[in-house]
Parts: sequence; C-alpha cells; structure tokens
Amino acid sequence: MIINYTIKPEDLKIKLNRFWELSGEKIELIEKEYDQKLGAPVFTVKGKYSTRGWTEWTQGFQYGSAILQFDATGDESFLQLGRENTVKKMASHVSHIGVHDHGFNNVSTFGNLHRLMKEGKIQQNDWEQNFYELALKASGAVQASRWSKINVGGFIYSFNGPHSLFVDTIRSCRVLMLAYKLGHFLPAENDSRISLFNRGIEHLLATANYSVYYGEGRDSYDVWGRTAHESIFNPNDGNYRCPNSQQGYTGFSTWTRGLAWAMLGFAEELEFLHELPVTEFDEIGDKDQIIGLLLKGAEATCDFYIDHTPIDGIPYWDTGAPGLVKMKDYLNKPADPFNQFEPVDSSAAAIASQGLFRLGYFLISNDRVDEGIRYFQAGTTVLSRLLETPYLSIDSNHQGLLLHSVYHRPNGWDHIPEGAKVPCNESSMWGDYHLRESALYLSRFISGEQYYTFFNGVL
Repeated sequence: MIINYTIKPEDLKIKLNRFWELSGEKIELIEKEYDQKLGAPVFTVKGKYSTRGWTEWTQGFQYGSAILQFDATGDESFLQLGRENTVKKMASHVSHIGVHDHGFNNVSTFGNLHRLMKEGKIQQNDWEQNFYELALKASGAVQASRWSKINVGGFIYSFNGPHSLFVDTIRSCRVLMLAYKLGHFLPAENDSRISLFNRGIEHLLATANYSVYYGEGRDSYDVWGRTAHESIFNPNDGNYRCPNSQQGYTGFSTWTRGLAWAMLGFAEELEFLHELPVTEFDEIGDKDQIIGLLLKGAEATCDFYIDHTPIDGIPYWDTGAPGLVKMKDYLNKPADPFNQFEPVDSSAAAIASQGLFRLGYFLISNDRVDEGIRYFQAGTTVLSRLLETPYLSIDSNHQGLLLHSVYHRPNGWDHIPEGAKVPCNESSMWGDYHLRESALYLSRFISGEQYYTFFNGVL
C-alpha cells in the first residue's frame, strides 16, 4: 500500500461525522427489520442481515455497536438499546464453554459499558458496575478454562479442539486481562487458583511464536509477518506439528482477516502490559522480554499488511488466493471489489486500521517517532478509504455499514450477486463493529478525549 503522509486525523472530521450518521441509521434499521428469533445476525444477503450457524460469536458486535454509537455521539437511545439487550441476551455468552470468542462477545458489551461508566460517560451506579464486573470475571475464567499445555506454556484452544490454536483468539485475551485486573482467577481442582494473567500471557506468547513468521526459516514460505490462521499441536505430547487454515486458502498463505486480528491483538496488549509494574510479571517471566516478543509480532504483522496490500490499503481475502495471479500487478493499483477473480475483505481492513493506529501511537509514545508515524499514517490511510464509497454503505435499504466483507470463502458462505463471480456488496457484523471501533478511536483522538483502550477504568 502507499501510505499517505499528508493526511491528518483532523482531515477526516467530515467523513467521520457522516459515518456516525449512517452508523446510527443502520443500527436502527437492523433493530426495526431483523427477526431476532433467527439468532444473532452474521452477514448480509442482498443487503439484509442473515444468520449462519457455526458458533454464536457475533451478537456482542450487534449490541456493542449501539454502545459505541452512544460513545461517539452521546445519543442515549443507543445506550438504552445496547444496555437493555446486554442484560437480556448476553448471559449465555458469559458462560459459553464451547467457544474461544469471549473477548469478542463480552468485552464488546459488558466491557464497553463498564469502561464508559468508569470514564464518567455513564452515570455511576455501583450495582450496575458490579454486574458488569461479575460478567467480565466469569467470562475471563470460562475462557481461560479452554486450555492446552504445550512444551513451553500453553494456549486457549479453538472450537476445533485442544490441538488447535487460532490466531484470532489473541483478541479474546482482553477478557482475561480485564478479569485479572478486577481481582479474579480461575478456581480449579482442590481449590487451586490459576492466574488469568499468566494464562493470557502464555497464549500471547504462543501466538507470537507459532502463528507469526519472521523470515527465520521455519518453512519454505517463511516471510516476515506472515500469519497462519491455525497452528496444530499434538495433544499427547504438546509438540507443534504444522500450520493450517480454516478460513484462508492454505496454511502456507495468509488469510488477511487473521493477519488483522494479530495486528490489533498484539498492539492493544502492548498498550496494556506496558502500563503494568514489573512485579506483576514475577511468576511468568521478564517483562521486557515479553513486551519485546509481542512488539516483534506487532511490527512484523503490520509490515506484512503494508507490503502485501494494494495501494489504497484494502486487502484481498487471502494473499495466496489462486485467482490473484490472473489480476496482473494487483498490488500496484487500488483494490477492486468488483473483479471476477478474488474478493476483497474490507472487514480485514477495518480491523487492521485500528492495529496500525495503536502500534503507531505506542511507538511514538516510546520514543520511536519516525516508525510510529509510519504505522499511524498507514492506519489513517486505510480508514480514510473505508469511509468512502464503494466501501461505506450509503443505501438506506441496506442494513450493512461496511460493504465488501467476506466471511468464509472456502465454504462458499458469502453471497455472490447475479452476474458476478465472487462475493461483493455485502456486510458482516464484525466488519461493521470494527469499523465503528476504528472510527471511535480516531474520533476520540481528534477531540482530545481520554485515550481509548479496552482497559480504561481498570488501571
């Protein structure tokens, strides 16, 4: 991609104002038209949200979007919508033992509401605060119980089973860290107390060591910053076996949404861990070494994104997708969501933009200004493009906010319009939510509000 070094955050004010207007309209449209009896909305088909049974990982994005809308605009009708539905419908996600998505569902709802109360944007209510904290504590403990030991450390295993480390689970480590700072632990056999902090750190390190490549010769496709969606381990002895992919093209190519999850997950955990005193790392290792490895993962993945994405900052769904070779120098021109060979994934761009912002700001704040500016400006470049057509949905009848998102290309789950050969023109609940998160990050940055992190109010 080509990074625009001239654009400033303030230059996006008009785009952001229009974005939040459209965002509110989309939330209201879904609330009016979507049949909640179908389950959580996942992606759109012909502009209308539909469900897809796999795991229930998107409902937190639905109601979390309303909470972010309130954060950005102060419109209390969205606060009421998000708060009431969190209470009524999110309890099952707190106690869900079958998924690795607790940080998605529960930090987006209970976590955002807790953060807003601690920031003073919601009136203080001790009982309500305790309710949010109880949910986060329980969610963190349940998440930490999905544990596989490996030769060194361990990881939170995916819904595929104890052999499976997913790169996207790095974003769910947030709920372990919140639960830990709220004073909780995982109670286990014989009343032993398992540290949520230690398990979170071990998962982060496993992701850095196995899900990310650093050009150090691990295999024939080892390139700086490439990620594998899934890392496979032998459950009998804890040995690493091979890379794999559930939603990408192969285990030896890079599924770009998985790459984006890593970019953002590393960056926000760096922000969190940097604020902790060194003594909190006594049981798990050296703070500087841990931060150094996570920083390496963050820089590598962000570099890979910049180097393997078309010039406007919007990636195709997988960097090794076979149809890309037919597109003739596709990296040196803007991404084309209407091409006939491979779909773009705008949701990957939305997630990645926030990762670029956070890594850039982290480096700037730690005296690596030139490198930090590079990443921050890359984030601004990507977000600016997403806030324009053909990515921003301006059709008042389309329930989605961010167009050209892809869910599961190998399984053929995404809608392909008549006359097209690849999916396009559709939205996803995670794409819409993460575009709102990235827009909120920059909106608050521009306005000079308290810096927006998932852990505001617990540190």
